[in-house]
Amino acid sequence: MVLVTGGSGFLGRHLVRQLAAGGQAVRALYHHNAPSTEMQSLPGITWQQCDLLDVFDVEAAMEGITDIYHCAAIVSFSPSMAETMLHFNPESTANIVNEAITQGIRKLVYVSSVAALGRSSAAKEVTEEQEWGESSYSSAYGLSKYLAENEVWRGIGEGLNAVIINPSVILGAGDWHTGSPQLITLADKEFPFYTNGVNGWVDVNDVVSIMVQLMNSDIESERFIVSSGNHSYREVFYLMADALGKKPPSFRAGPFVTAMAWRMGALLHRITGKSPVITRETAHTAQSIVHYNNSKLLEAFPTFHYTPLQETISHMAGAFRKRNIQQAQI
Repeated sequence: MVLVTGGSGFLGRHLVRQLAAGGQAVRALYHHNAPSTEMQSLPGITWQQCDLLDVFDVEAAMEGITDIYHCAAIVSFSPSMAETMLHFNPESTANIVNEAITQGIRKLVYVSSVAALGRSSAAKEVTEEQEWGESSYSSAYGLSKYLAENEVWRGIGEGLNAVIINPSVILGAGDWHTGSPQLITLADKEFPFYTNGVNGWVDVNDVVSIMVQLMNSDIESERFIVSSGNHSYREVFYLMADALGKKPPSFRAGPFVTAMAWRMGALLHRITGKSPVITRETAHTAQSIVHYNNSKLLEAFPTFHYTPLQETISHMAGAFRKRNIQQAQI
């Protein structure tokens, strides 16, 4: 049986659906966010609530498991969540790794992030060989994933068969009010600002496909950047606006504007308690120009082809419009 941690999360839901479609017997874990009725009805999927910080919960969840996809993590760029992330992401991964070694798990695929690779300069191309270093380009989330990665590497040193993926910004249908799917909500509202920052982007289904291929391969003790290409935020917002038939952003937000935006968001957070859309870290990232090299993965899987960015955004826009139509009919 296959175990998926974070099964009710953005990436986890897409992975669980693909495993179910392939006839896999899956135990999918969730903590606070229970799966939807649609997810609960998937064939071959058993849902189990689990606190990954509780070693007894983890032990029970991994009974009878052969393969593990570890997707669960707290993803946030809010300063108020930094301490929570720095505790949960490494500690939960350590518990998974320790129990995997104890139970003799066949293989673990761990979902890290390009944020865990570190960025020492905005213009440098980042590869899997990039070593973590504290800099103005780093984030609390990136540090938490770096520390969690170290737990996986420790497990590998103790005999665990594992492989790590470092996805860039993952795009796809999901909760349109959080994470990267929220970008298309902003485009739908004709958000007027864009930045010239550059980041890596990848379709969620491509990430899932690579995870499954790595699980079924002989590859171990490696990590791979998973990114279809490097694109500016301006290009992404323009493609989203075009796919939705909306007005594209027309004002370039330079460092001064984004600095004002995150400070305003921080002030409103103190007053209202509402989580800001733009934080200091996201504002910095939006201005950064970072290129990720995806050649290692393509060399390992020469027949694999990434979904073009425009096609990914077209699918997102279709799912977004469908959701809006369904809500209007309720």
